[in-house]
Amino acid sequence: MSRGDLDPKDWDLFRANAHEMLDKSIDKMENVNSGRVWSPVPNNLRNKFEEKLPVEGSTANNIINEILPYGVGNTHPRFFGWVHGAGTPSGIIADIASASMNVNAGGRDHVAPVIEKQVLKWCLEIMGMPVDGSGLIVSGTSVATIIAIKVARDQKIKNSRKKGIIQGKLVGYTSEQSHSCIKQAFDVLGLGTDALRVVPCDENFEIDLKSLRKMISQDRANGFTPLCVVGTAGAVNVGAIDDLEGIAAIAKSEDLWFHVDGAFGAAGLLGKLASDRLSGISHADSLAFDFHKWFQVNYEAGCVLFKSEAAHRSSFADRAEYLRGSERGLAGGDFWAVDYGPELSRGFRSLKVWAHLKEHGVEALGNSIDRNIRLAQYLENRVKSEKYLVSMAPTPLNINCFRFISSSNLIDSKLDALNEEIVILLQERGIAVPSTTRINNQLAIRVNITNHRTQESDLDLLVDAILEIGEELIRNKVF
Repeated sequence: MSRGDLDPKDWDLFRANAHEMLDKSIDKMENVNSGRVWSPVPNNLRNKFEEKLPVEGSTANNIINEILPYGVGNTHPRFFGWVHGAGTPSGIIADIASASMNVNAGGRDHVAPVIEKQVLKWCLEIMGMPVDGSGLIVSGTSVATIIAIKVARDQKIKNSRKKGIIQGKLVGYTSEQSHSCIKQAFDVLGLGTDALRVVPCDENFEIDLKSLRKMISQDRANGFTPLCVVGTAGAVNVGAIDDLEGIAAIAKSEDLWFHVDGAFGAAGLLGKLASDRLSGISHADSLAFDFHKWFQVNYEAGCVLFKSEAAHRSSFADRAEYLRGSERGLAGGDFWAVDYGPELSRGFRSLKVWAHLKEHGVEALGNSIDRNIRLAQYLENRVKSEKYLVSMAPTPLNINCFRFISSSNLIDSKLDALNEEIVILLQERGIAVPSTTRINNQLAIRVNITNHRTQESDLDLLVDAILEIGEELIRNKVF
């Protein structure tokens, strides 16, 4: 096989095709405010991916261009369904540069670890954590949580890396509003999902501290070893922020590891409207959050931070002989990511995060977050002003939960089905993409405002469409 056999045979043609694709990608971002929010993948396009394994190569450019309209829709200002950041055009360029370098960011002495170290320093500063702390850029909060709980486990049972945890009877605590990734981490780490105690919430959907203290005391009396408590900075259902200061005080008095799930909410520290309620993050032993949510970095990039670099490193550092470092040469470098997480093979995620922070600065990002919070307050007021809409939960951050009610006095199960159908029709008609959740055992329309492009007019259009579709379904006696 000749050198460069997998390289383009015609570099000029490759360059022309690449420029065409870049232009189409930029066109998509430039015009993202118009058109449908979401479109299902048409069957003729699906069929193009149902083919036999290619034996001989052929161009994929045409099909790649065809897929651009069929994403989740989160770049559109009326995407409200889940906490997905909208991304920015410059993220495209950073990903192109990263792909062209094709580096493994797991270790060695090159530019990727240099940039990752700087990004982590910035993040520790943003979150109010010790500047000599530690961290790692990962795919997202789910992986970040696994890493954090593993470090917590290893600190509680010092020889767990070698001896395992069978002798531990470890238990942890989190609120009933916490994200499912906490439960998943307990599963993956062999602690078992039963070891995660689910603490009731108060009327504001925040963890009940009195119940937390009681459950810890009961577990100790029953021979269990309390390991950690997980506070939520922005619950995925309603945006609730736990009393992080209160949890930190309990964790300290009970000698528990204090982890914060700040998947999207931790970014609120960049702004002014939520920063006071998030200040307790500074007391955390570990924090997990996503850049691809409220930071608006293009997918995917998350982060885990630690107060103690030594604790973090001790849970993962164990290089094989072939990965031994050196004082000089490519095997040098003072930051090997493999010493801080389970992955040796890692993409250059830190580049797009660094470029994003460098281009926009934290002030602009904070202003964008505060604007989303104000928009959520605007929507809350609009909902309360409508006769056939009822609010289902407080709006402490950027998530609104409400539902359509009719004059027909439908029973709850019928109202649940009606609201679910409203959401599906909004999506299928390309008008907007909210989602659903359950609040106090009733189905609610959930509107999460994370997109930096969203305007008041988008929210008015959403509310008008909900009312119109709801009345349409009642009028046509669908319910």
